[in-house]
Amino acid sequence: MITVPDWLMTRNCTLKPGIDGLSWFVCLGAAPQYEVTPLPVQGKFGCEIRQTVNGRRLDKGSVYTSEQEALQGGLNELRAALGW
Repeated sequence: MITVPDWLMTRNCTLKPGIDGLSWFVCLGAAPQYEVTPLPVQGKFGCEIRQTVNGRRLDKGSVYTSEQEALQGGLNELRAALGW
């Protein structure tokens, strides 16, 4: 399980698990706006970040040592991309 970061809660956003068991959706109200998915990359993990309305990727290709770290890193990348 993941804790919703303060910067999301202050904007009335939530995190909802995807049906695949890997992805998490960043929802504004009830509407999913972004999908954050940790994925294996060269024996480590990366995190794919997509806008749900158009599939545009926002991730920077960073690599992390664990799946949990990749998810947290992906959320931080999303925060930076949104300027929050």
